[in-house]
Amino acid sequence: MLDTPVDSLYAWLGVAAVATAALGTAFGLPTAPPPDATAAANVVDRVAAAEPPAAAEVRLAADRATVGPRGVVLRSDAGVAHAPFAFDSVVAAGSHDQLVSVARGEPPSAAFGSSAAFADAVRTSRTGDRAADAVSWSSASAGGPTATLFVAHVAWGDTEVTLVHVE
Repeated sequence: MLDTPVDSLYAWLGVAAVATAALGTAFGLPTAPPPDATAAANVVDRVAAAEPPAAAEVRLAADRATVGPRGVVLRSDAGVAHAPFAFDSVVAAGSHDQLVSVARGEPPSAAFGSSAAFADAVRTSRTGDRAADAVSWSSASAGGPTATLFVAHVAWGDTEVTLVHVE
């Protein structure tokens, strides 16, 4: 009479298994929302819509950030967020040092010797051998949890462009 019925042992094992699974699921869920890629894309769109010269700088709370001519992708432990740009005039500065300087706020006339050189650099970044389809940043390589997105809408000569760079 004082023995434990066999079926109660199985019931306790079942309850323990379900509780363990539920606890594992709860700890596996992200504790924060995914990064806000839409806010970053909206900043780029506002700068692209403004009259040149226009510039902005925004901090991105993400583990990885990829910015290209079509949009932005942000990654963190909480998930991945994508957001497209509304304008086609966006060009990733890529590894072109002078375009990066312009994206960071330097006037094109200070970074380039002529408006033709500026136009050539923009054209090369858009379509040429050094085409930068996207610029990536990683917290593992930078040693910090945030990146900075630089956006500049500039015009010089016949060239008007919105440059983006992330670091």
